[in-house]
Amino acid sequence: MGMRIGTEMPKFDGATEWFNATQAHAESEVAGHPTLVHFWAQSCGICKDNMARVGEWRDEKKEQGLRVVAIHMPRYEADTDVEGVRDLIAKHNIIEPVAVDNEHKLRDAFQNDNGYVPAYYLFDAEGKLKSFAAGERGLDMLKSAIDRVLQSEKSTVAG
Repeated sequence: MGMRIGTEMPKFDGATEWFNATQAHAESEVAGHPTLVHFWAQSCGICKDNMARVGEWRDEKKEQGLRVVAIHMPRYEADTDVEGVRDLIAKHNIIEPVAVDNEHKLRDAFQNDNGYVPAYYLFDAEGKLKSFAAGERGLDMLKSAIDRVLQSEKSTVAG
């Protein structure tokens, strides 16, 4: 069925490993901030193609409050190779916290029942789901949603 708009962001419980942060650090980093959570897999070409754009948004929109957390969700047995994940993190300059979801506990928590990668979940500063997109055109659909959430946060803070 998938997560409904307005659903609260799940905790990052169940990751088999973390890169660039601990679970506690990742959760404190996103608390009170609009957050983009993106699921990817090392066997997913579209995911790799989109990494640069996610990184640009992470860097360009950080001052506006956007936080990013990556979740590596294996689709195949070969995807569970943690060294391969580590190599791709370095190759694609993924500096945000990365959870490795080799047991699919995060996939289940985010109700990514079909195992979509790439999959993008956008939460507002209160931790409520504002937008979900998946697949090749996912980032295109998400761009305006991110801008809307950040604009809404700015007007809330200014007000």
